Amino acid sequence: MDKPTIADRKPIILELDEGTLYWCACGKSQNQPFCDGSHAGSAFEPKKMTIERKRKYAMCLCKQTRNPPFCDGAHSKLPTE
Repeated sequence: MDKPTIADRKPIILELDEGTLYWCACGKSQNQPFCDGSHAGSAFEPKKMTIERKRKYAMCLCKQTRNPPFCDGAHSKLPTE
């Protein structure tokens, strides 16, 4: 199974408006944490997310979260490089 690219080892905190967005699951997007189509030809698909109210969110960038697209602290368990 393909493993996602770690875009960063910490989450990004963003204030998001209501609406639909697509979270990058492959880690290759140049527009992190959002999909830019870089997953094309891979086993990865972006995660559709519907924001129902404007507020701040901690978005996962390590791509290891069990609660995509949100950070669950999985980055703290990544091996050091």
